[in-house]
Amino acid sequence: MKIVFLGSAYFSIPTLVKLIEAGHEITCVYSQPPRRAGRGKKVNLTPVHEMALKYGIRVRTPENFKLQKDKLAFFDLNADLTVVVAYGLILPVEIIETATYGSLNIHASILPKWRGAAPIHRAIMSGDSETGVCIMKMDAGLDTGPIVAKELVPIKPDDTTSVLSERLADLGAKLLIEAIKKIDEFIPKPQSTKEVSYAKKIDKREAKIDWSLDFQKIEQQIRGLSRYPGAWTYYNGERIKFLNVRINSSKQNNQAEPGMVIGTPLVIACKGGALEITLLQRPGKLVQTTEDFLRGFPIQIGSSFT
Repeated sequence: MKIVFLGSAYFSIPTLVKLIEAGHEITCVYSQPPRRAGRGKKVNLTPVHEMALKYGIRVRTPENFKLQKDKLAFFDLNADLTVVVAYGLILPVEIIETATYGSLNIHASILPKWRGAAPIHRAIMSGDSETGVCIMKMDAGLDTGPIVAKELVPIKPDDTTSVLSERLADLGAKLLIEAIKKIDEFIPKPQSTKEVSYAKKIDKREAKIDWSLDFQKIEQQIRGLSRYPGAWTYYNGERIKFLNVRINSSKQNNQAEPGMVIGTPLVIACKGGALEITLLQRPGKLVQTTEDFLRGFPIQIGSSFT
């Protein structure tokens, strides 16, 4: 097929690669515009942009599709199919519908649950036991289009958003390739109107750990926000990110206040239980295991995070 691919994030890459390997013609890749970031304000391309260049595929990066010239350039591609995966920009209906077969989107939840920008984060942060991937035929709404294919997967107790994202990205790529093979046969199924929920974009203010919350809620927050933006807390005035955790089954010291270090290598008291931190990061430093972290940054039992 002659396909136009729209994607930006790492989540999009397995699908782009699978489409190329399957022999489809990627006539153009659309990705979010390069952004300046870091101390040196270096211009960074999106992961998809970089991957497309490696394959010699032309890339376009409009800010949006409000300008008529950008719409016309898209129409002129005369695509059989548009594939959208973690693109990050709202598409007008005329873009969604211009290809012969319209637009297919990979969404990392079982719709209509967790429509929106952060379905994997929200699933873990809410304590869901399962999630999955849907291949959706796009329409004008926010993740409201009919479903072409779907597959459920369990959320493992130690899953973080970054780890689960990799599994779902690979699964989504596989499902999409299979769906395209049957594109003349499938009948998209309308989404249920029940159990609709929205995965709003992660606000960085959600990342501050409140040690007065239940230990399970904090554990889900840490896993759900790893590795970006990363749940964080203060220790002696320094901001530290916690990027992985497990529930500590040892009996908690009833005298310990939430946030107090009560065991080694790094066990912290919480409301109703205790958590063992296994992966950390200081500002401007590499991500480290707790053992490596504590060699250069000792934390004493009886001290507290705030």
